[in-house]
Amino acid sequence: MQTEHDSTYISFSREEWASLHPSSQINLTQSEINHIQGLIGNLTNEEISKIYLPLIEYLSINMEAAKFSHHVKNQFLKKATKNPPFIIGIAGSVAVGKSTTSRILQSLLLDLPARPKVDLITTDGFLFSNNVLKAKGLSERKGFPESYNIRALIDFLSAVKSGEPCVQAPVYSHLYYDIVPGQYHQVCQPDIVIIEGINVLQTPKQVGSSIPSRVVSDFFDISIYVDADESHILKWYVERFKLLKKTAFTKPESYFKRFAELSDVEAEGVATDIWNRINKVNLEENILPTKYRADLIIEKSSNHQVDNIRVRKN
Repeated sequence: MQTEHDSTYISFSREEWASLHPSSQINLTQSEINHIQGLIGNLTNEEISKIYLPLIEYLSINMEAAKFSHHVKNQFLKKATKNPPFIIGIAGSVAVGKSTTSRILQSLLLDLPARPKVDLITTDGFLFSNNVLKAKGLSERKGFPESYNIRALIDFLSAVKSGEPCVQAPVYSHLYYDIVPGQYHQVCQPDIVIIEGINVLQTPKQVGSSIPSRVVSDFFDISIYVDADESHILKWYVERFKLLKKTAFTKPESYFKRFAELSDVEAEGVATDIWNRINKVNLEENILPTKYRADLIIEKSSNHQVDNIRVRKN
């Protein structure tokens, strides 16, 4: 039986998607692949060729359509306004592979014939600082919609989209688990901006007596949701936690250094507890309900391989 969501998207198996761009081939070194995929995953040249090169082609079609639309509007209005940057939103759960997807897309987009300027911004930089979260009673709600300075994020996106010469995005440190005071990522009139974050497809929520008139996704030209079964995501989250225990957590300045001496069994218990108390709740209450707002849904299997892609019909 076809659901409402099924009728909204065209679904492609892995092989069907790859066949849309059959000549796609790429050869990255293992070092380059390791840099893109981060701690967890099994990214391969085959995965990039079969999944991400066709995706780049699809994004390119949408970018050209946006440029043509802007040109036609300029002609009608008898104005010569600059093409706004094309903004790609990438959403999905903690540990599902959003960052890897974002880095792959940035790397491949930078390599397009026109050599566009591509910036990648994570919404972690727009989290309230730990001090503010503590004052608001939100320390255990970090990553939930209310833990972000949405007004600052919308102001940032508005400035970027309107062509401001340079706009600053705050920097977040996973090592310190906090905003880094005085550090910013400069975004200076890019051609493409990738915005990656767990809650970037959120709908307006009432704040006090008012409902915001604009949301983050209003600025997106196209949006992607990276999806997987929750059981797979939990497994990847635990694997990442155990790896971090042996690497980043061992640094004296790490916020999580108290976990560095845990055994693997203890680490698995701690990670599972954090998942169940915080990330699972956020996924089910806030992130997953936004999936069908995305223009594309990338569905991953247990080994991080993309098995299916859904494309919104209109």
